[in-house]
Amino acid sequence: MAPRRESRERALGLCYEGEVRELDPAGVLANLPTIPDDYAVRLLEGVDAHRAEIDAHLTEYSEHWTLDRMPVVDRCILRIAAYELAYEPDVPTAVAITEAVELAKQYSTKDSGRFVNGLLSRVAAEVRAS
Repeated sequence: MAPRRESRERALGLCYEGEVRELDPAGVLANLPTIPDDYAVRLLEGVDAHRAEIDAHLTEYSEHWTLDRMPVVDRCILRIAAYELAYEPDVPTAVAITEAVELAKQYSTKDSGRFVNGLLSRVAAEVRAS
């Protein structure tokens, strides 16, 4: 089993591919030579299954940014982390946010880490309030 950090990174690549090629998770997975680890698939499918709720949270708490205006990589990172915050209670809040920030720093713009951190902190305050 791959460490969750690697699973998140793999899920990011799959989410990005699906977004750019306009494929659902089944379409993305069907084109792969090997199936990714279980957690990467769970993240990909979970984001797809709860996309409307996730996007509603991201839209509500992003200041001056629509989802369409965000870089595709940032949007995918945010969706994966928001899914973990809302639907994976065993993942600590700090871990979900920190991992997303690290992915943003590695794969997106120089300001993306700060943007991802602030937005996910606001989402976490709502979805993990109890």
